[in-house]
Amino acid sequence: MAIKMLAVDLDGTLLTSSKTISAGTIKALQEARNEGIKVVLATGRPLFGIEPYTEALGLKGADEYAILFNGAVAQNLNGDVLFSHDLDHGDFDTMVHMQRLADVNLNFETPQRFYTMDHKLSIRMSIDGAETRNQIWIQKREDFKRDFTFAKAGYMADDSDQVERLWNRLPEWFFQSYAVVRSWPEVIEVGSLEASKGLAVSELAARLGFSGSQVMIFGDQGNDRSMFEMADFKKVAMGNAIDEIKDMADYVTDTNDRDGIAKALRKLVL
Repeated sequence: MAIKMLAVDLDGTLLTSSKTISAGTIKALQEARNEGIKVVLATGRPLFGIEPYTEALGLKGADEYAILFNGAVAQNLNGDVLFSHDLDHGDFDTMVHMQRLADVNLNFETPQRFYTMDHKLSIRMSIDGAETRNQIWIQKREDFKRDFTFAKAGYMADDSDQVERLWNRLPEWFFQSYAVVRSWPEVIEVGSLEASKGLAVSELAARLGFSGSQVMIFGDQGNDRSMFEMADFKKVAMGNAIDEIKDMADYVTDTNDRDGIAKALRKLVL
């Protein structure tokens, strides 16, 4: 069955190491769009964190879509929310409690901005805020009101050993209660159990009238795993992907710095 939708991760997949989209990849994705294939960015970022890349690809308007916050939110590119799976103040308390297990920063991500209670921010958190074009607001715990909701939480540190320490100390019930992914060695992301890239891509595809077998996905890291677990998707791992993602893929393409997406599209789709 012909591919009708491409779900593409950003960092390490669509973007090169210099955080740009190569000319070859832009050209191949435009050719796919010209054949009527929907291109959807699937990322941990908020909508305003992907705008430079949707503009580079010529994606805009109410008929183009993005999967955001690792699947917690889906929006059209006008900013309208199609669906969301938020966490609440009780989850906020849980995240704060788990932060004590290691020397890491903790932030709470909303469509408007990042929030944290940490005054000493790691370089990793500062870079993450800059790359996603997110403001980081520092607040006291009492400033987080009972009606506070957030799309996902992030634990991060410059020392990946501290993140590894937290990962190994998180209790089993935490993994059973939340969608927990190790998106980078220095980052752990936590969302609702109902929020994953795989589930969100599947829901969006169904809304657009596409079956799972008409969806092709591209990814490279742990937060892409849920897409690679969807049985019907056509799965392409980048050449720079972690081994776990490569093992789950139907096809392993070249790296993000060597037009991996374009090469896969020309071999498998165009």
